[in-house]
Amino acid sequence: MNRQQPPCPANEYYQAHVALLLESYERLLHRPLLDVAGTSELSWQVYFGDFALLSHDTQAVPLFNYANKVALDLFELSWEELIVMPSRLSAEQPNQEERQRLLARVTKDGYIDDYSGVRISKNGKRFLIQRAVVWNIHDQLGNYYGQAACFKDWVRLS
Repeated sequence: MNRQQPPCPANEYYQAHVALLLESYERLLHRPLLDVAGTSELSWQVYFGDFALLSHDTQAVPLFNYANKVALDLFELSWEELIVMPSRLSAEQPNQEERQRLLARVTKDGYIDDYSGVRISKNGKRFLIQRAVVWNIHDQLGNYYGQAACFKDWVRLS
């Protein structure tokens, strides 16, 4: 799917991708990410939700392929900047090794629901993510599509 255009009504806020994220989350954690009934507006609710949601693909150097508005604002990125950014760059260089250990744990266990760590925006603003959930994205047949993260709690550090 071509994701050159930011989420909007014309692309249904990437409804199929958002559904894959939500379904993977619910399959792994045995609870829904959102407490709403499935509607055609679900992807809109996710994009404008009060939490951050991001995902990256399966390339050797994974690139972000989705972020909702809270995540874009927090990382101070435009959609165009996000979709060409390696997800590892969301952490400062000293924190990238810790981030890699986290992702290895997610790969092994399917998800974690207790992640806390420092991230950095495009403009150098640091923030502490707390109680994040990070999970593997799989469809119903088990095909792997990357990893996703969501969090509602963060503290600005600079």
